[in-house]
Formats: sequence, structure tokens, C-alpha cells
Amino acid sequence: MIRQAIEITPGIEPLYGTHDENLRLMEDGLHVTIDLRSDAIHVTGNADSVARVERVFADFDALRRSGVNLHNGELHGMLKVVVADPSVTLRSLVDSGKQRSSGVKRMVQPRSPNQRKYVEAIEQNDMTFGLGPAGTGKTYLAVAMAVSALMAKRVSRIILVRPAVEAGERLGFLPGSLQEKVDPYLRPLYDALYDLVDPPKVDKMLESSVIEVAPLAFMRGRTLNDAFIIMDEAQNTTSEQMKMFLTRMGNNSKAVITGDLTQIDLPNPKRSGLLDALHVLDGVEGIRFCHFEDTDVVRHHLVQRIVRAYDSYGRAQQELPLSMGEPAMPEPPMTATSKTKPVAKPQ
Repeated sequence: MIRQAIEITPGIEPLYGTHDENLRLMEDGLHVTIDLRSDAIHVTGNADSVARVERVFADFDALRRSGVNLHNGELHGMLKVVVADPSVTLRSLVDSGKQRSSGVKRMVQPRSPNQRKYVEAIEQNDMTFGLGPAGTGKTYLAVAMAVSALMAKRVSRIILVRPAVEAGERLGFLPGSLQEKVDPYLRPLYDALYDLVDPPKVDKMLESSVIEVAPLAFMRGRTLNDAFIIMDEAQNTTSEQMKMFLTRMGNNSKAVITGDLTQIDLPNPKRSGLLDALHVLDGVEGIRFCHFEDTDVVRHHLVQRIVRAYDSYGRAQQELPLSMGEPAMPEPPMTATSKTKPVAKPQ
């Protein structure tokens, strides 16, 4: 065990986080004690861990001096990655984020170890599946990677797809133009685009079909060349629809499929195309499955707690014994336990 004093430099305070949450994160993850004094920060622990804390402080100070200002939500997420992987530094994360953020309003930066694996899987594979609960960044990061690829001219267009389950075959009976009929189902994809790229630029690319947002039904019969293709809410595809979509890929294309197996809206959840794909495509070269957990939720901190509460409730309901003489209760509609039970655990 060693004890090391780190000088407090002007402007370093944001590194502490709200109510010193970033210091607590480093303490818990690196098994050190951080004592904040008026003149210095005293770090106690084994030599390697203390050195990693020193590196975080040095990197943050160097980044701040170079004009890189990280807001706390972003910084806290990056520190999770740094703490989890000794080979990663705060500066290396920022550098890689800058490289993949050309032409994007904000830096594309994973905020958890699983998000980092997801981003790297998208970069290294032609087809990537992102599976997990709401708020884990599956769709947002996929759209960000698509925009980055487009701006770097690695692809010539982006195609964003969603199954319009609620509309079924009744789209033709809804009022308005085709675009007006399907827009409500595609709104989350538009939201991600407008958050990453200036709205006038997005509108121009939508008008010229450089970015295409369409319901899944419109993909049949097409071959999508030189494109970055994203299908969101893939748990609401049937097996036939999933196969149809996956076979649309053309030359120089990349596909990302995202979904949450705990939110299947199909009449027969067991026929989810995403559930089938997990089994059928397991081990296929060039395809990567990335799994997210409630700890990866990057929305409001309450969302993570809500996801955990529903998962715990679902498990408890499954384990409750039936009272004698009481009729069997119907199964709850696809809890997290019942839906993910047949799925292989994340690698």
C-alpha cells in the first residue's frame, strides 16, 4: 500500500463530479481511498491503482488545458470505462471519440464498458446486433456511427428502418401522405439525427434521400448497396421479416439491428425475429451480438432503477408458488426472465 498526494490545479474541480460521485467511482472500482484536502488529494492503495488515479487527474487537466470540456454525465460514463479496463485512459477515449465524430455536433463517446464493446463491434463487423433495455444507447450510438460513416464518405447513404407494429396493415387507412402516416413510428430515429447533426443539414439529406427513414415493409425486394442500415425495435419483427431485412444488404454496406426482448409487442412473442436471430446466427462469421444491462442505462438515473425494479418484480412473480385451491394465474406478458431465459448469456 502506498499513499500519494496529487496537487489540486485550478479548474480540476469538475473531475470530482456531483457530490464527488466520480471520486467515489474511482474508489470503488480501483479499491483506493481518496482523501480530498484543501491543498492536495491524497490517494491510498496499491501502486498500480494509485498510478491509474494519478493518470486520470493528469489526463483531465491536459484535456481541459487543450479546450476539451467534458460535462459530468459524459465524464462519469467515460470514467466507468477507464476504471473497468486498465488499458484505457481518459485521453485515449477522447481521441477515439474525436476520430469517429467528424461532422457530428457532439462527440460520439461510449459511457459504459458494454457501450464501448458495441461501438467497437460496429466498427469491426459488417452486421452488429445490440440487445438490451431502454435507455442503454443502442439506437443513439448506432445512428451516431452511421452519421460518422456518412461524413467520412465510407458509405453514401443512411437507411433507418422500424417495424410499424401498431399500424399493422392499416397504414393505408390513416389520414395524410405516406410520410405523415409512418413518421410517428420513426420519431425516435429522427430525434437521434437532429441531436447529432444540425437540423437544416438533416432536412436537406432527407429531401435528397441521402438519409432515408422508412417502415420495414418498404424494404422488401430492395438491395441496399453502399449504405449504413439500422433497424430499430427489431424485437417486433417476425422471423420472416427479420430474414427479409437481413438479406437486403448489398456491397459495401453495414447493418446494425437493435432491440429489447422484454418489450415484444407481437401477438405471439415467441415468433419474434430477433429471438430467432439470436439462435440462427450465433457463430456466423462477420456478425456480432452485443448485450446491454441495466447498468448501461444512460438516461435519467431513475430509468436504471425502474428497469431493475421491473426485472426484480418479474423474477419474483415467476418464483411465487400457487396457493392450494387457487386457480393458476396467467403468465405475465413476457417478463424479462421469461423472454431472455432461452437466450445464450452474453459473451
